[in-house]
Amino acid sequence: MRYSAAEQANSKGNGPTGLGEIFRNLCRSSPWKWNSLRFEYLDLPGSGANVVRGWLRRPGALRLESRDGLLLHSTTGINDTRDDFYVSSTRRSWLLPAYLVSPVYDDAGLVRRRPEAAYGEPSLGNGRLAAALDPVELAGNAPAPLEFPDLNTVELEGVREVDDDGRRALEAVVTPGRSYSPADPGSPLAHPGRTLVRVDAGTGVCVASQALDGSAAGTGHRLKILAVDEYMLDDLFLAESMNLTDVRQHIPWDIGPLT
Repeated sequence: MRYSAAEQANSKGNGPTGLGEIFRNLCRSSPWKWNSLRFEYLDLPGSGANVVRGWLRRPGALRLESRDGLLLHSTTGINDTRDDFYVSSTRRSWLLPAYLVSPVYDDAGLVRRRPEAAYGEPSLGNGRLAAALDPVELAGNAPAPLEFPDLNTVELEGVREVDDDGRRALEAVVTPGRSYSPADPGSPLAHPGRTLVRVDAGTGVCVASQALDGSAAGTGHRLKILAVDEYMLDDLFLAESMNLTDVRQHIPWDIGPLT
């Protein structure tokens, strides 16, 4: 993802050619940019001992391990069906996963307007992780009207392209607006005051956040992307192994001597 000189100069712009608008569209794009992700995650403040390794396969399959390989959490029932009562009792049960519906894209292939769909990443108790995997709370589902720019979920300062562990990303200082509504109020990506955030250009995942002001200063997260769209077996996400064969590995066949 490359930007023109005009776009980079307009880093606070709300128009369709500004880096600010590109940043917001990138924050809306995660559900359509990848299907599986392998990563390391750390809540800030924290140390290397608190790093968690994760495997996520959309929709709804997540495995978390400690850095030493100890299983912390794993989704179960990923192949369960829904009974008639569930399907008929909730409107949400009729919504399709995001990857099965089409958003409105901008000229760069980023999402300008998100459709109604069954959003929500598994987090197993960590709301900030779920928000980082799909950071739409930093942009809202659609652009704010041009005549009401104060309705943007966050105000942006100093949007710029940076390198993040060899991957391109957009970084900005954000300040919550009056319409900011975090997915988890207890673990927002944008804290009161200013927060430095960084969003990966290839996936739309928020790979870093750090509060800069007030009592929350230093609070945030760090997420390192290790692989995107790797093949992942169901076996990886179940509490008990089904002993499935990983077809990525060579399977020897002993056919015996020819007679």
